Amino acid sequence: MAQFQLGDAIKDFLSKSKLRNGIRAVQIEEVWEQLMGKTISKYTDKIQIINQTLFITTSVGPLKNELLYQKPQIIQRVNEAFGENVITEVVIQ
Repeated sequence: MAQFQLGDAIKDFLSKSKLRNGIRAVQIEEVWEQLMGKTISKYTDKIQIINQTLFITTSVGPLKNELLYQKPQIIQRVNEAFGENVITEVVIQ
C-alpha cells in the first residue's frame, strides 16, 4: 500500500470534491485584505466566489469605480494567491 502525506491526501480529495468551491469561498475572505490592502478590505461589504466569478459588494461609489478599473489585476492577484485559475470574471455590485 502506498503511503501519502496527510496534506497531500487532503489536497487530492479537495481537488476531486465538490467541496472545493465552498472552501475557496471561505479562503477568499481570509486573503482579501492581503491581496487588496486594508482600506479596500475595510469598505468591501461582501466578497464571494460563485462558479469562477468573484462578486465584490460595496456601498462606496468611488471604490466601485476604482475596482472596475482594477478587474484584470484582481483576477491575476486572486489566481496567483490560490496557485490556479480560480476566477475568470469579477462583478462589482
